[in-house]
Amino acid sequence: MICRKSIVLVVFAFWGSFIANSQIFNENTYKLSKVLDWIDSYYVDSVNQDEIVEKAITYILKELDPHSTYISKEEVQRMNEPLEGEFEGIGISFNILYDTLYVISPISGGPSEKIGIRAGDRIIEIDGENIAGVGLTNSDVFSKLRGKKGTEVDVSILRRDNKKLLNYTITRDKIPIYSIDASYMIDDETGYIKINRFASTTLDEFEQATQKLKEQNVKNLILDLQGNGGGYLDMAVKLADEFLEEDKLIVYTDGINSSRREYKATEKGSFEKGKVVVLLDEGSASASEIVAGALQDWDRAVIIGRRSFGKGLVQRQLMLPDGSMLRLTIARYYTPTGRLIQKPYTDGYDAYVDDLAQRDLRGEFFSSANIDLPDSLKYYTLEKNRTVYGGGGIMPNIFVPIDTADYSDYYRDLIRTGLLYRFSLNYVDENRKSILSKYKTFDNFKESYLMDEKLYDDLYNFALKEGIKAEKDEIKKSENKITSLFKAYVVRDIWDTSDFYEVLNKDSQAFQKALFVIDNWDKTVAELDKK
Repeated sequence: MICRKSIVLVVFAFWGSFIANSQIFNENTYKLSKVLDWIDSYYVDSVNQDEIVEKAITYILKELDPHSTYISKEEVQRMNEPLEGEFEGIGISFNILYDTLYVISPISGGPSEKIGIRAGDRIIEIDGENIAGVGLTNSDVFSKLRGKKGTEVDVSILRRDNKKLLNYTITRDKIPIYSIDASYMIDDETGYIKINRFASTTLDEFEQATQKLKEQNVKNLILDLQGNGGGYLDMAVKLADEFLEEDKLIVYTDGINSSRREYKATEKGSFEKGKVVVLLDEGSASASEIVAGALQDWDRAVIIGRRSFGKGLVQRQLMLPDGSMLRLTIARYYTPTGRLIQKPYTDGYDAYVDDLAQRDLRGEFFSSANIDLPDSLKYYTLEKNRTVYGGGGIMPNIFVPIDTADYSDYYRDLIRTGLLYRFSLNYVDENRKSILSKYKTFDNFKESYLMDEKLYDDLYNFALKEGIKAEKDEIKKSENKITSLFKAYVVRDIWDTSDFYEVLNKDSQAFQKALFVIDNWDKTVAELDKK
């Protein structure tokens, strides 16, 4: 009996030629048609041609690049839900790479984020059932992870810095689809806006946020795109337009079969004056990189953080007759200076998927000296001739390492099990009235509230009952981190998400560096101009 994989490879060979040539009918499409016809007419066993074709399409796309994908007709109707609408589930954006479920990012405000699921986590088991290496589909993920609000699902996760599986119990909830997590004034002149994705409502939300900040006399802005995995191109262009003067190039796309297309700023722009800092990290991708790259190339903003993810491929959605869809890469994104946003994928799919882990091993997250930046990757900005770098992702003007000084296994366990979050919920349920009586406003709470020793002991005992204990040195090491996150959880439950980030940002090195840069703008700009 002929192996079905062999049939797939035969179809793959001809189908690849078909994709490469856009003519409706040519020699290669005829070959493909004849092969399928002969298999159907002469093959010794019955064959599911639909299955063969789908496998062939999937195989060829995987060989092309990491982001060209085939989406079955059952999955098409669900694919835009992370960008539009509302649903109930665990709240993650995900991708299936090499038959493994990868978390692209936890959705802000959703149950996965609350218990510590991270970008890059690999979900290996769901409710005790192995899902890795078994041909998992998007539909499988939806059916296993989505469900009614209040129901629970157990997941086991493999994380790059842990040898053992981490077990989480996630309580499903209604997943909010908002672009902006936080918007507030830091001081009399500087505002802060955090955008978690570029969705259909992003520009409207941004305009509403900036209007409120302007009513408070905002002059400068910290735009936080950390962990923002991207979204709609047109929203990225429109957001960048808010900061750039008319006719300035924002981004262009180019490909062998797609002529160069330029996107430029219009006369509309609500924040064309004032100091701007953009925060980026390795979780910032696609649309985030378009915005950051444009503002950096025009010297409109100082970029702070770590090298971004490096996704700069343009996909075109091509509908197939049965309702399924091909998302085919047709071009690449380039910043105004000509930097390619997409990181290399010539070493194969495995190397591409493993890129962040390799950055970690090389020490890139801890020191900019560990990042290879040859002269061939040098570019120069369009206004002040500052040195910037291409090669994949956006390299910040000012590097900020990952802060692991107060991270411990105890802290990790409190987060991954959801214990710290549950403890904070119980605390608020029992003390809401007294908290609001003692602290009339969020500002009163932010400035005056302290997690006292008794409450810290209560948390320790609460965790101990769940099987989580720690030595005194571990507890002491993470005390500031635990108390800060606990305080932020309480704030989010009583007030709102903006206040949650306002509490957390006090301990964020990237945020504090951004504030320092704005307060010392002239000196910072002069130093950057010398590099």
